[in-house]
Amino acid sequence: MSAIEYASLDNVVDSCFAVGKSPLILILDRITDVRNFGAIARTAECAGVDAIVIPEKGSAQINADAIKTSAGALNFIPIVRVKNLFYTCRDLQKMGLSLVAITEKTQKGMYEADFASPVALVMGSEEDGISQDLMGIMDDKVKIPMIGNIESLNVSVSAGVVIYEAIRQRTKTSS
Repeated sequence: MSAIEYASLDNVVDSCFAVGKSPLILILDRITDVRNFGAIARTAECAGVDAIVIPEKGSAQINADAIKTSAGALNFIPIVRVKNLFYTCRDLQKMGLSLVAITEKTQKGMYEADFASPVALVMGSEEDGISQDLMGIMDDKVKIPMIGNIESLNVSVSAGVVIYEAIRQRTKTSS
């Protein structure tokens, strides 16, 4: 038995469109650390992300530690667990969402991306980043600007930075 009840991605996206909201989905590719996952869920819930999508295999377990680290956010944000991220991403594209990879392997900065439109932000594992299969179908690839000597942030911090850039753009668009 799972610690939470999983959501249907179709229902989440359809519900957003039904009320005139531009869906903001977070896809986590092989994020296996329970504490990183919990921290990401907490940030996503606080920011109003519509759902987090995770693969059935190769993802952090949603257990008491994850729920505790999320400060209970996992009880509120829809979590969608899928068999295959590649096909799920293709389905999201068919539903009208753009797939945006958050990766250091590009020159385009995140401030140049359009996060106000229907979008799925894709974050990869700290070890390997986003899988090559998924990278091949991304509509856009952006990076977080790094000014210091270290070239990357912890994945939970990266998720927070990008999510709040999306919120900034959406708030600016709606006002």
